[in-house]
Amino acid sequence: MNEMYDMSIVTHNLGVIGLLGVVLVNILMLLKEENIHVYAKKMRVFMPIGATTISVILFTGTIMMAAKHLSFSAENIFMIIFGVFLIFFEVKRYSNLKHLDIRKENAFDLYKQKAFKILQIEFFISLGISIWMWI
Repeated sequence: MNEMYDMSIVTHNLGVIGLLGVVLVNILMLLKEENIHVYAKKMRVFMPIGATTISVILFTGTIMMAAKHLSFSAENIFMIIFGVFLIFFEVKRYSNLKHLDIRKENAFDLYKQKAFKILQIEFFISLGISIWMWI
C-alpha cells in the first residue's frame, strides 16, 4: 500500500509540474500568435495535452485519497475544488475561442486579453498550491 501511495505522490508531483509547463506553453503560444486560424489549429492539437495533465493530477489525487481510506482533509477538499475550477476555466477559455466572431475587428485581441487572464489565474493558483504542498 505504501508503494502505491509513494508512486502516486511522485506521479502527482510530476503531473503538477507538467500542468505548470502546459500553462506556460499556452501563455507563450497566446502571446506569440497573431493569426487566429493558426492559433485555433494549434489549440486543437494542444488542448488534449492540457486535459491529460489535469486528468493525471485528478486521478493520482484520487488514488492517494483511496490509499488514505478516503480521508477528506482541508487540503484534499481544496484541491478537489481547484480541479473543478481548473476544468471550468479551460472549458471557458476554449469556448470563448470556439464562439469567437472573427469578422469583428479586434476580436482576437479581446480574446487574447481574456485568455491571458484565465491562464494567469490558472498558473498562479497552481503554483501557490504547489508551494503550499511542497513546503
